[in-house]
Amino acid sequence: MPLFGKKDSGKKAKAKDIKELNKQVSIEEKYNLHGLLGTGAFSEVRLAESKDPPGEHFAVKIIDKKALKGKEESLENEIRVLRRFSANHFDGKCPNGTRLTHPNIVQLLETYEDKSKVYLVMELVTGGELFDRIVEKGSYTEKDASHLIRQILEAVDYMHEQGVVHRDLKATSNSIHPIGMK
Repeated sequence: MPLFGKKDSGKKAKAKDIKELNKQVSIEEKYNLHGLLGTGAFSEVRLAESKDPPGEHFAVKIIDKKALKGKEESLENEIRVLRRFSANHFDGKCPNGTRLTHPNIVQLLETYEDKSKVYLVMELVTGGELFDRIVEKGSYTEKDASHLIRQILEAVDYMHEQGVVHRDLKATSNSIHPIGMK
């Protein structure tokens, strides 16, 4: 389903496309949405539990379309980048068949859209905010810091190798969220 109800370059929809649109399920049919995990300028992130099989947990970024008015291209770019780095989504492959995955880059699993919102179902990263982790620990040794910086730099290097740049790294204690493509 195209984002924001866009039509496919003015072309008439094929019967196959129409069947696929009719098959689209809502996010509520597959997931139970629970508590708030975080908020941003245009979105909120909620905990989601899969209905089948029950017990599997994910993070769902819920983006309000009204708040994004005029910035739709930015969201489409974010989704395009996340899909490139997600093995579970659209085969996660480049045209040459190479998987674009890294253990410290969050994975996009599915996308949904309704009249007012876009939903990005992503793997749940449970390490928490880096700042909170440092405060909780009381002190952060040079060894701890060097380990963390190494993970971040390796993920950033991997993104750069793939032609992706980042405008907004979201460092948790075990993952980063890439935004933006060259």
